[in-house]
Amino acid sequence: MTQRLVRPRDNRMIAGVCAGLGRRFGISANAMRLIFLVSCLLPGPQFVIYLALWIMMPNEDRYAATF
Repeated sequence: MTQRLVRPRDNRMIAGVCAGLGRRFGISANAMRLIFLVSCLLPGPQFVIYLALWIMMPNEDRYAATF
């Protein structure tokens, strides 16, 4: 079964978006944070995407309660 895209309660720094993406794609949260920081050096809407994911990704607790 594939891992769901949720913001975990553990290993959070700000909102848990990078930790959730890292868990979903099978890489460490620190590697995902590094990828995000490097991507911020390039032009683009990285912060807007981060904020959108923060709003759209459910908390792990809330997701577990619904299933």
